[in-house]
Amino acid sequence: MSVVTVQLGQCGNQIGFEVFDALYSDSHCPQGLCSERENEAYQASSKERFFSEEENGVSIARAVLVDMEPKVINQTLSKAAQSGQWKYAQHSCFCQKEGSGNNWAYGYSVHGPRHEESIMNLIQKEVEKCDSLSGFFIIMSMAGGTGSGLGAFVTQNLQDQYSNSLKMNQIIWPYGTGEVIVQNYNSVLTLSHLYRSSDALLVHENDAIHKICAKLMNIKQISFSDINQVLAHQLGSVFQPTYSVEGSCHYRRNPLGINWQVRPPLPGLPTLGKVSLNRELHFNTSIANLVILRGKDVHSADLGGFKDPALYTSWLEPIDAFNVWKTQRAFSKYEKSAALVSNSQFLLKPLDTIVGKAWNMFASKAYIHQYTKFGIEEEDFLDSFTLLEQVVASYCNL
Repeated sequence: MSVVTVQLGQCGNQIGFEVFDALYSDSHCPQGLCSERENEAYQASSKERFFSEEENGVSIARAVLVDMEPKVINQTLSKAAQSGQWKYAQHSCFCQKEGSGNNWAYGYSVHGPRHEESIMNLIQKEVEKCDSLSGFFIIMSMAGGTGSGLGAFVTQNLQDQYSNSLKMNQIIWPYGTGEVIVQNYNSVLTLSHLYRSSDALLVHENDAIHKICAKLMNIKQISFSDINQVLAHQLGSVFQPTYSVEGSCHYRRNPLGINWQVRPPLPGLPTLGKVSLNRELHFNTSIANLVILRGKDVHSADLGGFKDPALYTSWLEPIDAFNVWKTQRAFSKYEKSAALVSNSQFLLKPLDTIVGKAWNMFASKAYIHQYTKFGIEEEDFLDSFTLLEQVVASYCNL
């Protein structure tokens, strides 16, 4: 089962390169903890998922690169080619901006429709290379301008054309201190549109990754490259092959094999603009947790704490909400590693904060003209606020 990755905008293309580089490097790392046969099966499974046929001994990433200008794409193509081990095919689309500035509405309402045919044709070419398509992995910024709007548009098109294939969006949650003045508007619009068209949102917070670089890795001057490499290793440790639950010996064929469909039931609509977290959360109640263990001592790890019913919402038993994947095959150069993928209340406060800030701006009509001039009306904002406030209310009630 193969995965086609769609890298959107500067953020998506830079992270996408680091992800493929980490995946390739990991699959070719010498491993002493598993048998040669197991390692060969691991390498073959990884290659089938993320790389297509080789040209002159060089693997080709199953990816489509999309951006609004050629600079970042050219840099990404060049860096991959310079590795001499893997590269991108010439499946890239330069959607030239025409004086629009960095605008979400332009990306979604103008840019996307204008370049829809060329983007979807490139994706179709990549899909046709797959013997069996598992799904799409879309990497994009949440709060960016044109690229985020275009990403929402492309995801919607993938849902329309490939409704039976899983769509997972990896989105970068913006710094709390702010990157662009309308980042909260962009975030609300992106999240609400992806909620309707994506099967799963895999979220990384810039602030959290920044802390890892500063406190755990002791990096003094943190660059986006440092942050992207941490992201890539986290994603690689999740998506590379594993044995099934409790270490039985067949490989999972679906790298996106988590049950992403579990969502909390949406109650009646809350009063617009009034949702707030009126109780302090002592811990993050979960809907689902997946732990992925790789390397040394994986079968002796004590995971009993994850089976505590108190961690989960009352309408799910731990046996239905908790899963563990294990393999002695280590990831990259780490002796042992653990990854947690959690559908929980973890992002409840950040989401409530973004919705609240965006609502305050919207109530004063700040910057609305930047969106209405490209076809995003006030009703579209209201629909987005309503949907996300439903989500906030649902997670509050877990």
